[in-house]
Amino acid sequence: MAKYLVAQVGKAGGEFELVEREMPVPAAGEVRIKVKACGVCFSDHLVKDGLWPGLQFPRVPGHEAVGLVDEVGVGVTEWKKGDRVGVGWHGGHDFTCPNCRRGDFVTCVNEPITGVTRDGGYAQYMIARHEAVALLPAEIDWAEAGPLMCAGITTFNALRNSGARMGDLVGVQGIGGLGHLGIQYAAKAGYRTVGIGRGPENAALATKLGAHAYIDTKATNAAEVLQKMGGAKVILATAPNAKAMSEMIGGLGVGGKLLVVGAPFEPLEVSVLQLLMARRGIQGWPSGTAKDSEETLEFSAYSGVRPLVEKFPMTKVKEAYERMTSGKAEFRVVLTMD
Repeated sequence: MAKYLVAQVGKAGGEFELVEREMPVPAAGEVRIKVKACGVCFSDHLVKDGLWPGLQFPRVPGHEAVGLVDEVGVGVTEWKKGDRVGVGWHGGHDFTCPNCRRGDFVTCVNEPITGVTRDGGYAQYMIARHEAVALLPAEIDWAEAGPLMCAGITTFNALRNSGARMGDLVGVQGIGGLGHLGIQYAAKAGYRTVGIGRGPENAALATKLGAHAYIDTKATNAAEVLQKMGGAKVILATAPNAKAMSEMIGGLGVGGKLLVVGAPFEPLEVSVLQLLMARRGIQGWPSGTAKDSEETLEFSAYSGVRPLVEKFPMTKVKEAYERMTSGKAEFRVVLTMD
């Protein structure tokens, strides 16, 4: 039987292992994908370090996988061999839980998670549920498409559901893997976009990405500056730093919202009066469904939004992961399978 190569984690805190496996056969409702690229996301450490509850090993991480449909299982009618597709964090849904029955598939109580509860894209081939697969536009190359399946959909979907309208003041806290995409999406969507980062070195990049202004939190109080600008309708919090996020709340205008997509381990600190007196709110946002991914990719294709990526062959998965965790990558690390 044919073999294929995966980069798996054998145990919590273990090193990546390059292992040959027998070629998987898609079951009913599944597709097999020949992976062309897979982004390395900070969330992959939940697998690497064994932090996800009930995690089973060995596990192949990777929830920013893109490639070509190679084979389809029984009952799959929407995909065919050769289709250009991707799979993100949302690995499918059961269609029967109360949330799914309301059409809220991304909060399915039995949601499989790509690269966490089922094997992901750190592999030459992977199996995915048919409802978790998104069609990729031809205009976006493999390495750029991968990060859009997670960082892209998360920032795009959060912003378009935030309630902000064209012309509203929108801040993007953090100029990193999520933030550099958030700025692009906010600017392309017609928001008055403000990049918020630490240090003057990010100013030129924020402007290049489309920000109309930049606030250096090392040199000034970002909340005060935002208030002088009229107060933000939305602040997209992307940098996983609870203290930095909490300091943004004072920069929200009346009815403004701190929209959290970065995931710090520490709790946020907020004065209730900050929320009450100006009707402010704090909201989290998960990624989205395969259809949300398709709409993210379509918008990215015609508007010109692209991630900045650093590419590594899958055989150098350890170096790629270390580059991601170092915080020095510019800005998304991607494994390539060719």
